[in-house]
Amino acid sequence: MNRFKSIFVAVALSAASLAPALAAETHGPVPARLNWSFAGPFGTFDRGQIQRGFRVYREVCAACHSLSLLSFRNLGEPGGPEFSEGQVKALAADYKIKDFDDKGEPVEREGRPADRFPKLFANAEAAAATHGAAPPDLSVIAKARSYSRGFPLFLLDALPGMAYQEHGVDYIVALLNGYTKADDPNWNEYYPGHAIKMGKPLSDGQVDYTDGSPKTVAQYSRDVSAFLMWAAEPHLEQRKRTGLNVMIFLIVFAGLLYFTKKRIWADAH
Repeated sequence: MNRFKSIFVAVALSAASLAPALAAETHGPVPARLNWSFAGPFGTFDRGQIQRGFRVYREVCAACHSLSLLSFRNLGEPGGPEFSEGQVKALAADYKIKDFDDKGEPVEREGRPADRFPKLFANAEAAAATHGAAPPDLSVIAKARSYSRGFPLFLLDALPGMAYQEHGVDYIVALLNGYTKADDPNWNEYYPGHAIKMGKPLSDGQVDYTDGSPKTVAQYSRDVSAFLMWAAEPHLEQRKRTGLNVMIFLIVFAGLLYFTKKRIWADAH
């Protein structure tokens, strides 16, 4: 028995030592784990941050990447950037939406709050013809991207309530800061294979902030990543509040059941 235990420990230690090396070889270094306001069971979005992130998306990312699963009205709903009704209407009107008139004829009209952000290209082939590769839609990119944290942390990610759910935003931040070779704008430290079709998209001073936040790539990348996390899960705050209320209810209910059981069976021998 002790022999098998020793073998298991040796294998586990070997896996722990090899995991970082294998990750670095196949996918580059593991992104740094960052602190996010929306992390954990009580997390909430930083309104100022996701408003700035939307500005970065609109002025930089929107030239190539769609956000087609998000509606303009979501930007004014509780739990998001919470723009005013007038701001949402003005923003939607800046976009041209393809629609049909009363006679069924194709028309192009101003966007309305109920519309979704329009797709930039008719299909992936058209996008690839323009950019050399189809830029991914960013609607759920923050939830779709992930990475392995290696042994033993990946075991914790499989446990309910202990899973780290911010892999995607950590990866996006790392990717946007991963252009570390000045002579090669398509070399990225964190992208698998290191050769990425998207050239370095951000530079210091590129987006004008009006709240005094630093106008740096490091700040831009964190802000737009937080915005994309909200875009992927716009009802995250409501979900967490609901989950907390359910847990409180279950605890109270369990307590009532316990004392009811004691009361009923108090005289039983």
